[in-house]
This record gives sequence, C-alpha cells and structure tokens, in this order.
Amino acid sequence: MVLALLVSASAAPGAALEIDVQPTGGDGPLLLDSLRYQTAAGETFSCTRLSYLLSGFALQRADGGWTELPDRYAWMDAEKRRTLVRLEGVPAGAYRALRFHVGPDAKANAADPAKTPADYPLNANLNGLHWSWQGGYIFLAIEGHYRLGTADLKGYAYHLARNPNRTCITLPAQLDLTHDAKVMLDFDVAALFNQPHPLSFEHDGSATHSRDGDPIAAMLVANLPGAFRVTQVLSAAPAISLPAPVQPLFLPAQFTPYPFTMSGTFPVPDLPRDNPLIEERVALGRALFTETVLSRDGTLSCASCHVPQSGFADPRRFSRGVGGQIGSRHAMPLVNLAWKSSFFWDGRAPSLRAQALMPIQNHAEMDESLTNVVARLAATGKRAGAPAARPLAAGGTTRSTNDYPALFAAAFGSPEITAEKLGLALEQYLLTITSFDSRFDRAMRGQELLTAEEQHGLELFMTEYEPRTGQYGADCFHCHGGADFSNHGFANNGLDAEFKDAGHYAVTKQAGDRGKFAVPSLRNVAVTGPYMHDGRFQTLEEVVAHYSSGVKRSATLDPNLAKHPAGGLNLSASDQAALVAFLKSLTDERYLNTPVASNEGKLSLR
Repeated sequence: MVLALLVSASAAPGAALEIDVQPTGGDGPLLLDSLRYQTAAGETFSCTRLSYLLSGFALQRADGGWTELPDRYAWMDAEKRRTLVRLEGVPAGAYRALRFHVGPDAKANAADPAKTPADYPLNANLNGLHWSWQGGYIFLAIEGHYRLGTADLKGYAYHLARNPNRTCITLPAQLDLTHDAKVMLDFDVAALFNQPHPLSFEHDGSATHSRDGDPIAAMLVANLPGAFRVTQVLSAAPAISLPAPVQPLFLPAQFTPYPFTMSGTFPVPDLPRDNPLIEERVALGRALFTETVLSRDGTLSCASCHVPQSGFADPRRFSRGVGGQIGSRHAMPLVNLAWKSSFFWDGRAPSLRAQALMPIQNHAEMDESLTNVVARLAATGKRAGAPAARPLAAGGTTRSTNDYPALFAAAFGSPEITAEKLGLALEQYLLTITSFDSRFDRAMRGQELLTAEEQHGLELFMTEYEPRTGQYGADCFHCHGGADFSNHGFANNGLDAEFKDAGHYAVTKQAGDRGKFAVPSLRNVAVTGPYMHDGRFQTLEEVVAHYSSGVKRSATLDPNLAKHPAGGLNLSASDQAALVAFLKSLTDERYLNTPVASNEGKLSLR
C-alpha cells in the first residue's frame, strides 16, 4: 500500500486518522486486467485502471455537527497501490460518521496544476488526472474491457469530471479519536456499475467525458455513494515511520547550483533529491554523453544513437552497436525525462542513472564492462603517468582529450571515478535536455497563430471520439495529454494482434502488460521518426493512418482504443492531414540545437 497523503509532522496537534480504501470487485479484492466481473446486463468486464481524487474530509460529532478538515487531498490508484490517506491534526473526540468527496473542490479544480509540489496529490504529472489545456481534473477514471456473450472484446473508458459531478460520500463509523485510529473501507467496482442504476456498456455507452447532461455521468454519481462501505474500524492506527531526509550523494565542498527552469505550463517534476543539479555535474554528464571511450572499441558514444537534430533519437530504424550489431528497438527520444519515472520502451530502468549505464554494458550496443570504462576514464587527462592512447578501430580510441579525474573532482569533490558517479553525472545532463518552446507553445502564449489546418488538428487531437454524444475527434489526448503530450504510462496501441516483442510484460510478468510499450512524448515528433518501438512507420502520415484504420485487436488493447469501431477511428483524409499539421507544430528549434559537446558551452534554458 502507498500513502496517498501525509500531512507533515508540523500539522496542528490532535489525533491522526488513517483511511484505507481497498478496491474490490463484489466479494473479493479487485483483480486488475481480469475479465471476471458482471454487469446487470450480463456483460463480463475487467478493470484495467481505477484512479481517483478525494477531498473535503469531515467527521460528524455526537451533536450532529461536522468537523471539517479543509485543504486535504488524496490520490488513490489501484495499479499504483495507493490506498491510504492519513489525516493529521484531527481534533480529539468521539465521532459517528466520516464524509469525503470524490473529486477536488471547485477552487482546487480551477487552480493551476503546475504550481503544486512534485509529490502533492494534485500534481498532474504524479496523478495523470488533469486535462491540461482543457482545464480541470478527472475526478474518477475507470477503464477496462467487456464482452457480451461470445461477442468480440471491446473497451470502455468512464471519466467522471466537472464540478457538478463532485460526489459526496457519507459513511457511518464510530470513531474514538482521543488517540490515533484507522478506518478500513471498500470501494466496490461491481456496485459502482450495478446499483442503484444498472449500467450497460453496450446499451448506455462505452465512454463518458462528463459533458453536461450526460446520463452515464449522472448514473456514476448516483452509484458512487453505495460503492463505498466501512469494513473495519481499528482503535489505534499503526505508527508510520517517516522516511529520513534524503542526503545528497558526493556533493563537493564548492559547487554552482544549476538553474533548472521550465515553462509555467508544466507540472513541477520530482527531481532526484539525492542528486541535486549542479553546474559541475551537468558539465561532466554532457562530456560523458559524447565520450566514445564508453564503448568497447572506442567508436560509439551516447550521442551516436541520440542525435540532437533528430530530437535526440536515431534517424535509423535500429541503431548500430559495436561491430555493426543491430538492435531490435528504435532508440527513444531523450526529452523532458525529468517527468518520467521509468525508462526504455519496456520500462525496465527505474531511474535515469540506471538507464544511462545499461547501453554501455549491452552487447548489442556499446558492449563494454563498467570496470573497463572506469579504468579508461581514470587514465585520461594531464596526470603524470597516464597511459598513451591505444587505437582499437578506425576512428576509435581508449583515451579521451578530457581530463576526467579533474572533471569528477569538480563534480563530486574527489578525482575518484566509479560507476555510480558515472550514472549520477549522466543522469544530471539528461535531466537538462528539455523542450517547451514550439510554435504550439508560443501560440498558447498568444505570441503566434496556428494555421487553420493546425488549429483543426489541435481540436481533433483534444476531442474524444464518442458518437453517442456527437463527438468525432481523434481521442489522442487520453494517452498523449498534458504539457509533455504523454501520460508517461504503458499502452498497447494496436500494432499487432500477436506479439513477437512482449514489451512491458517482460518486466512485470503481468498478463495485462503483454504488448504494452512506453507512451512517448509527442514533442518534436516530426523529427524523431521512424516511429513506434520497432520503427515500423517512416512518416507521421503512416502513424495517423494506423490509428484511423490499422488498429489490431487483442486482449490488452488500450480501452481508449478498444472502445472504437474495428480498425480505428475512420478519419477522413482531410482530418488525417490536419492532425499531421498539428503534430508538426510541436517542433522546438531551440531543443534541436541543444549543445552536447563539452566545449559548446552551458545549456541555455528559459
């Protein structure tokens, strides 16, 4: 279980109340990606996503009045196992009921999500529940698949939002808060769909975005109060050990803080607290990014497969490693990595520092050991007795012109070079590769105008495909929403009905992750081709055509695609062209000219 909200220890004195909300499906715990639950209409359904926001916590006193606990918010998520909210500073006393709301209050819903701290429940990059330029939060997102009888598997996506749909939940609970206590709740997904207003995906609709007067949103609001129930009250909550403050790793005695700045439309990123950005370490990471001694034969660097003019991606379908070895996936663009929490197409790296070291050791890429790399770096520079360069291949060398012991000393306070420090330095440089100044961004700031075709493409991009309500957009924003045009999750986007590459499943071993790959940012997408994890599409036109008519169904197809007709959206030729025109407006020339060589000067960020 993950703590959804923890008020700091400096909160007002009083008791602490923990609320643990467990997702269930009828008579047991909710099993994600399991096609086993039933609607009253006889449809069998699964749940692949259950994510929601809570606010407006209050406790009813014995006299019938309510003790409000304002400005407390929680983000709950079944996949992330976020089930627990801890409310500190509750006035001591006896209470007979608990109240909260699904969805933030109107003020918080209208507030700028870019102003919240990185670990705050309402941070849009953390919860993935904000509609970015459309404004406001999704209060409840529940998605999955369903089947009626032996019919084909389809998808559903219910997104409850907008202030009138904020739903109050009141539950009787005898709480003695003269000391800390805990209340256990169930959130029953089966009840949400079945009572008191039975929902049928097939007959009522498989999607809602809570437009005014939408009957599906109204039924969800009516059913929500009955989906929560108290299962247990504990007289004392177990103590929670607060994590110790994070200490910076190898911080030198003298350093220059690196001014990481970003567009005001982006949410605050959760930068590594044990590796605070400093100029000296960023400069070292930049030098290492272009350093060929990281490869076995001295011919390849990180920049060999992540070319700035190609959006820090590889213009080839597959990169070439040492000895001409060919990889099996297209090199991902390196952009706005500060907002991601896992890396590679399959998500196997949990941090940038871990990701940065993997290509060095990969036999199909740089094909070298970290021990040898560290020894080579230590042998560089102007130190007495440093060995001479030894060429290994045409254009390759085991020696660099950089004095790495001196660079490591400036960055870490010691000339000692280790694999850990190598990863930390590369992480810092990669964090500074950011993009936020495209023509689209300038248009949003009122500094430029999109063409009529680009504007039409933007409208298609941000509009759902929902024939039931007369909406015929391209539905792109579900996976590619937010300031970075990505939800930073994993999705099966219908490339194949059967999978030669299992994708995220290879990391999680969860059946529901077969064929899922990281959702890339669409910033600079016009220059980062070829496209998809295997580079199968050469042009943006091919990509858009895939979503229009080439989507292949499988058990793990993303619900936001599975809810569409067979094949895809069936967009007109003019609509497809408008989408491509809009995507091209996301190119950031400043980002494409980011300096990478150590002698090109400091990065310039605004």
